[in-house]
Formats: sequence, C-alpha cells, structure tokens
Amino acid sequence: MDSLKLRKTIRKYQQKDIPADLLNDLLESAFRASTVGNMQVYSVVVTRDAGRKARLAPAHFNQPMVTEAPVVLTFCIDLNRFSKWCRLRKAEPGYNNFEWFVTGAVDALLAAQTFCVAAEEKGLGICYLGTTTYNPHLIIDALELPELVFPITTVTVGWPAEDPVQVDRLPLEAVVHEEVYHDYSADDIDRLYAYKESLPENKGFVQENGKETLAQVFTDVRYTKKDAEAMSDLLWNVMKKQGF
Repeated sequence: MDSLKLRKTIRKYQQKDIPADLLNDLLESAFRASTVGNMQVYSVVVTRDAGRKARLAPAHFNQPMVTEAPVVLTFCIDLNRFSKWCRLRKAEPGYNNFEWFVTGAVDALLAAQTFCVAAEEKGLGICYLGTTTYNPHLIIDALELPELVFPITTVTVGWPAEDPVQVDRLPLEAVVHEEVYHDYSADDIDRLYAYKESLPENKGFVQENGKETLAQVFTDVRYTKKDAEAMSDLLWNVMKKQGF
C-alpha cells in the first residue's frame, strides 16, 4: 500500500540497463491481470534499441525519456493473433469492430498498469506517455504493426535518476459516489478544486500563460478543442486503416 500511495512518475533515468530476466518476470506477472474472456487481446512491444527509440520519439513529441529510458514498452490492442488462431481452428472471428477495439484497450491497459505496479515495487520508475494516441500512425510504422494491432499506451521504464515531488490528486469525495452518481454543485466544485488551484506551481501556470483561471490553462493551452478534434479524426482514420 505504501508503494501505491507514495508513487511518483519518473521521467529521468540512470544509464543502467534492466536485466532481461527481471523485465520478463515483471511482464509475466503483468499478464496475470484480468482479461475479457481469458482471451488476452493485447501485445507488448519492447524497445531497447537506440535506433528504434529514435524512430518512436517524434510520435511522442520528442520527450527526452523516450530515448533516455533503457526500455520503452508499447502496449497494443491485438486482435490479429486471436483472429488468426480462430481461423486456423475452423472458427470465423468477428473482432474487427469498435466493440473489440474497446475490449482490447481495456485488456491492454489492465496489463500495463499491473506491470507498472510490479515494476515500481522492484524499485524501477515508470512514466506513462499519453501521446500514444496522438500519433498512432507513426508508432504503427516504427513498430511495424499489422492490421488489427493498435498502440494504446506507452510506458518508459528505468532506474530512477530523480526524486520528484509527488503531484496532487483530488480528494476521495471528488471521485467516489455512494450507490449512485451524485452530480456536483458549483459549491462542490469550488471546494473540491480549491487545493489544486491553491498550489504555487498551478498559480504559476496561470500567470505564465496569461490566463485568469487554471481551468483556462487546460482548455485554452494544454488540451484545446481544436487539437482534440483533429486528433480524434486522425485516431478514427488510423483505426479504420488498421482494420477496425
């Protein structure tokens, strides 16, 4: 419980490799995660080669941890393997659709998070890259992913070379609803976001970006509607191209 409650995202790593037996043991442990129908419709691409990491970097906006981490793991929805098994066993699969895209995403993300918990327990640091679904076509090309295989999240892994301050989280009452969903009043929102808005670093973000509120930093600078709509179109088109 302490390792979960005290965890931090690590973006800087020692120039020290992760032994293959340790990595494989962590992956095997991760694959015990829950999976829909015991089908395991996911795959993980392990990238250690510097050249391959350099090819992946532009998809992740050249964030330094992609090339500096000893290992980059790309967790993928994979309906290719299971569909091939079905056809080779005289069964016709029907998994090239949005329902199974979502199912594969659930499977892959459960495995990814289980891996991260196991890795952190062994002293490794991890960082999720939310950029994976921004440029899936670049990742597909770099990793040579066939039809019905789609990158859904990326995790950089290594021995920590930093000890950052733990970032804030919303209080329990902001996220947990007893029995049914209880919608938020304006007073609720003010109370639940008060601590986040009071933090000096967040006040700094507001000032640096010339905004009035922290919310405007998110909507006008970090995650704009225009960018989200463009990335949504790209994501949908690449999904179709990959056979979903």
